Amino acid sequence: MPKYAKGYNQPVDRIPGRGWAVILSGTTINLCLGCLYAWSVWLKYLTNEAYMVAHGWPGALTAEQASNPKSLCILIFALLMIPGGKIQDKYGPSVAGSIGAVFMGLGMIIAGVAHSYAGILWGFGVGGGIAMGVAYAAPVPATRKWVGPHQVGVMIGITVSGYGGAAFYVAPLIKWLITSYSLSFSFLVLGVAYFIVIGVAAQILAWPEEGYVPPQPPETEATKKAAASVVDWTAGEMAGTWQFYALIALFCLNTQAGLLIIGHAAKIVKPFLEQGFILVAAGGFMNAAGRIGTGKYSDIIGRDRAYMLNASAAALCMFALPAIIAAKSLFLAFAACMIAYWVYGGGLSLIPSYTADFFGPKNLGFNYGLVFIGWGLGAFMPKLAGHIRDVTGSYDNAFYVAGVLLIAAVLLALVTKKPVKRGA
Repeated sequence: MPKYAKGYNQPVDRIPGRGWAVILSGTTINLCLGCLYAWSVWLKYLTNEAYMVAHGWPGALTAEQASNPKSLCILIFALLMIPGGKIQDKYGPSVAGSIGAVFMGLGMIIAGVAHSYAGILWGFGVGGGIAMGVAYAAPVPATRKWVGPHQVGVMIGITVSGYGGAAFYVAPLIKWLITSYSLSFSFLVLGVAYFIVIGVAAQILAWPEEGYVPPQPPETEATKKAAASVVDWTAGEMAGTWQFYALIALFCLNTQAGLLIIGHAAKIVKPFLEQGFILVAAGGFMNAAGRIGTGKYSDIIGRDRAYMLNASAAALCMFALPAIIAAKSLFLAFAACMIAYWVYGGGLSLIPSYTADFFGPKNLGFNYGLVFIGWGLGAFMPKLAGHIRDVTGSYDNAFYVAGVLLIAAVLLALVTKKPVKRGA
């Protein structure tokens, strides 16, 4: 690759082409990894007795059983973000992305050819989780090294928007593959495609060469103060602050409500919209847009205000959804779910930006991997929601629990401020 800027050791006034290539390749990788968000389409058929028997399965799965592959994937995803971040920090984003390509491809292929519940658990849950944890850890830190401090939220938002936006294309694609061929065939096709696409995109990921200075905001007293306050923390130092645990909690509380909607979207609207994959696809668009939009306004109004605004809006939707569903209002149900998708996506740009602001860019891969535990902890909600529906016949109590937790998140964000490092 050619040098990315005139003078090479001098600041640039805009993100160079090489930097944009890295950002867009990271977005492409996430467009593949984000098939997780279309799980509710698979869940709909896994719990359909007539379909499963017709395709050679012994019977349908319960809602709770059908949620397990996704919950397992989320758990492993979160845990593997830590070693994934370490790989990225030590060996570079291309290596981490390539490892993700191998596990994503093989995992989905195993889920397809095994033709069993265990095969889906191992292939999608374990293989997919490993791929997502290692590969997702690469694009965000790589993006942060190319962008200036005033661009962090929106550029990380663009990078991770692919993960949220994946459902926009993959939900109707999965629906078509399942109905035209079979559920197993849908896993097989995606496995081959993702192995190729992620593998190619991973080769484009790269850090800037030594001496690169990213674009800087116009110099004011505020920007001077912000620049002077950038301090890099090691993981051990970060773990000694209460703000680290607050970020984990903020991630978990934001995630749980979104995963409730994402994990069960198709079944939530089934009473008045048989083609539930439409909601999943539209939600994918809002998930992606929420990452970019929230990242942008968090750069302007601050991470804490952006988080509180989002969480408050999502809480109102959670409390309103039981009444909306009872009234069978398709418009209001769609609107509430779209807000929930936006807020969930926004958290995936807010929290890495929070982490970079609080603990610096140098060790962001590993540090964000540790904070990402909070996202994995939020995986309790899809499983809990499935259990509540199996027992009560509705999701109402799950919505109320999610709403209360979001109110708690607003209060926590109100008091969580940037830590001060001793001696810095």
